[in-house]
This record gives sequence, structure tokens and C-alpha cells, in this order.
Amino acid sequence: MSERLSFRKLNEGWNAEPNAPYPRVVTSGHDVLLRFLLNPFVFKSFAEEDEGVLRFENCVRYRLGATNDEGWFRGQCRYSKLAPGWGEFYEIAGPDPHLMDPTDWKMARGVPTSSRHFLFYFRDETFECIAAEWTFEPAADNALIHKLRAG
Repeated sequence: MSERLSFRKLNEGWNAEPNAPYPRVVTSGHDVLLRFLLNPFVFKSFAEEDEGVLRFENCVRYRLGATNDEGWFRGQCRYSKLAPGWGEFYEIAGPDPHLMDPTDWKMARGVPTSSRHFLFYFRDETFECIAAEWTFEPAADNALIHKLRAG
């Protein structure tokens, strides 16, 4: 039996703002930080303009580029028929012959010790990276950290 791609949803109790999440990528040494606005409409513990910051440790490559929600629903994304749903943050596991299909990958400074594949669908963009691990960035302005501390 051959192994198939699997998608594990990672955003439990939070998600990106559905209309204008404004995702931004910043590199920090071997890590990549992804900043975005959080969803205050579904998750009432967040206020408008609250930001989430995810840190991808020992990141080897990343991209923030095409495939928006319209493309995904029309089946124009390489994971449209595979991923459980639009707008979520996933870890992808299994053999992926189309991993390198996008041409907008950027190299990061990480050492290729791990090949975990992370994917976050935003409204107008898709973030992907190959990194060793992900965590909530413990920045003072990270609303995800405040939510976790408050319980």
C-alpha cells in the first residue's frame, strides 16, 4: 500500500482574519516569522487588529504567493482536491511530487535537518514553508500568546 499525502490541521481555537489578514514574512537568522491579523469574528477572545505571529524554526525555504480562495474552490491549487478545507493552517505529510511546482520559493538560512511541510491558506495568498518546527512567537504583541496564557 502506498503512502498518501495527509493534512493535519494545526490552528485549533484561532485562525486568520478571513477578509484582510495581511500576512507578512520576516526572516530572523535560521527562522521565518509569519505575522497576520487574527479572526475576531469567530474567535471572540481576539480584538480587531490583534496579530498572530508564528515562528518556523530552522526554515529551509518558504513562499508567500499565489493561490487565493477563488482559485482553490475552482480546483486551480495543487491541493484543492486534497486539503480538507480552505483557510486553515496545516502540516502536510507524505510524498508530494508537486512540492516544488511553485516557482516563487525563497531560500532561508535553515539547515535541512528536517523536511516538515507547513501550509497556511489566507484569503488572497498561500504561505508554505519547509522547516523543522513551528511555534507561537513569544513576542509582546502576539495575541496568540496572550490567549494561551489567559487560558
